[in-house]
Amino acid sequence: MKCIEIEGKNVDTAIENALEKLNVDRNRVEVQILDEGNKGFLKFGARPAKVKVTVKRDSILEAKAFLTDVLEKMNVKAEVFVTEEKDNLKIDLKGDDMGIIIGYRGETLDSLQYLVSLVVNKGHEGEYKRVVLDTENYRAKREEKLKSLAIKLAHRVAKTKKAFRLEPMNPYERRIIHATLQEDRYVDTYSEGAEPYRRVVIEVKRDRKSRG
Repeated sequence: MKCIEIEGKNVDTAIENALEKLNVDRNRVEVQILDEGNKGFLKFGARPAKVKVTVKRDSILEAKAFLTDVLEKMNVKAEVFVTEEKDNLKIDLKGDDMGIIIGYRGETLDSLQYLVSLVVNKGHEGEYKRVVLDTENYRAKREEKLKSLAIKLAHRVAKTKKAFRLEPMNPYERRIIHATLQEDRYVDTYSEGAEPYRRVVIEVKRDRKSRG
């Protein structure tokens, strides 16, 4: 985050000096008056005004600039749409063929999301922005698919009394499985293994095991 302390013959002049040095408009900065200065008497005891000027964070601009550069290097034509809601930054990519952006089961999309998060949050300690990157409504479709899979496997485990280990998933997808089956009467879930091979295990509830 760019921040400078600068002086001027008065507060307004000090702010103008800061804006010129930072090369930004007034609405892009926050100003803290450190010293209003003093004209003195007959120029004796005169003291310049001093201000601290901080460039406001522009998460939307940071995200757009980074993704535009990455997409160009990937030779992918896509528009970047960014909306900011409190501590969340939602990004949607629109183009003719977004398969390359999604990658195998969303791995490329997740990697890009992680990189954008690093860029947006760099140098902004205490002001974390959660980034969600999506395209072609992939996130919602994947979530519904995982919920359906979780329910199907839960029925299978309850019927066979045999635990089922799913394929390795990222933390977000594992949470979907856990949340979907959290209130299930017949099965429990837990995660095992180390990243990136950590996976969800679905097993019959212990009281059900003892009865079976």
